[in-house]
Amino acid sequence: MYDMKRLADLVKSLEDQLVVCMRCGMCQAVCPVFAETGREADVARGKLALLDGLIQEMFKDPEGVRERLSRCLLCGSCAANCPSGVKVLDIFFKARTILTGYMGLSPVKKVVFRGMLAQPKFFDGLLRLAAPLQKLLFVPSDDFSGLSCARFTIPGLDRRLKSFAPVPFRESVGEVRTNGGSGLKAAFFVGCMIDKMYPNIGHAAVKALEHNGIGIFMPREQGCCGIPALASGDVETFRRLVRYNLERFRPDEFDFLVTACATCTSTIRKLWPQFADQLSGEENSLVKELAEKTLDISQFLVDRAHIAAGEGEVSREGSLLTYHDPCHLKKSLGVAAQPRTLIRSNPRYVFREMKEADRCCGCGGSFNMQYYSISASIGRRKAETIIESGCSTVATSCPACMFQMTDMLAREGARIAVKHAIEIYAESL
Repeated sequence: MYDMKRLADLVKSLEDQLVVCMRCGMCQAVCPVFAETGREADVARGKLALLDGLIQEMFKDPEGVRERLSRCLLCGSCAANCPSGVKVLDIFFKARTILTGYMGLSPVKKVVFRGMLAQPKFFDGLLRLAAPLQKLLFVPSDDFSGLSCARFTIPGLDRRLKSFAPVPFRESVGEVRTNGGSGLKAAFFVGCMIDKMYPNIGHAAVKALEHNGIGIFMPREQGCCGIPALASGDVETFRRLVRYNLERFRPDEFDFLVTACATCTSTIRKLWPQFADQLSGEENSLVKELAEKTLDISQFLVDRAHIAAGEGEVSREGSLLTYHDPCHLKKSLGVAAQPRTLIRSNPRYVFREMKEADRCCGCGGSFNMQYYSISASIGRRKAETIIESGCSTVATSCPACMFQMTDMLAREGARIAVKHAIEIYAESL
């Protein structure tokens, strides 16, 4: 926990950011949680009003404040549409940090974040052991793209989840250090979900980089980007993971750092520099340098390796495909055209835009577990627009979105494959 002076300093910095909000209510129109609940407390304006008196509310009803702040997907829809330019996500992250500093972590989160996530080698080993044990809780189920999926065997929990891979991606590939013919070298930050659940995305990314003559730097030992801990206000674990990854990704060893996870990209580019203020001066410099080099893999391939849309852009034959924009990619980083260029380069597919392509799918990381009914309600709307497009495959650029859409489409009985944009591109190579 923080001492009271540190806590007071954080609250003061929060108050300085809050004065920008005009309480205009524009966030209501775009908030996916508010659209489902209709509660003012669930929209950004209501949360910011609460935070105006945070120091008083925190002492009176800390659990109530935490509950209201937790009912947020952190999708960034409010910030992206705010006419006053309020940095809503920055405020929410800081507010959660303040609350955790005051109240401490729950015993469960302390075990998960500080006992497991903050120790990457132990975390990797633990999940490697969990892979064969998942058969006790899940029954096999097809996800319509030839990959393993599973359903809860517990009555009343009808959810289709992505199974842990028998062999994690980093374990199957090992350390990679190659020099391609293009003169460019990219470090590949794998991310937890790709490593543990979607190794096929990792293999597609490596294939795409090698095909384009990109040198690859991929240390076998990597840690989480830290977003689960930071979203719960645990900056101690977050900074520990930043340091761990800094030791393995030295910016002078490569030209760019690429990821195939929208959330990892956004976290490294925007949140690492913002919350690295307690690191040393040298570490801060490395964080900023690394953040500037970090790109989504589609952005890297299109903007730096100059991949262009091929015949698939005008093809009238092939399977119909649509694309879902991850919030952390489009709303946080402004990356939307590049994934579409990648998938249009595959002539086996005909691309068709869905309605509300950039509307949140409702996953939100731990939000999906804590508020599953709201998450599923938001997800059903996304599933409906995917189905309405008439596609046989929906692509996206975020494994968490894939996780959510697989579940939602299965609940609707839709036989639609969910794939990553880099997989669609790699299929054509």
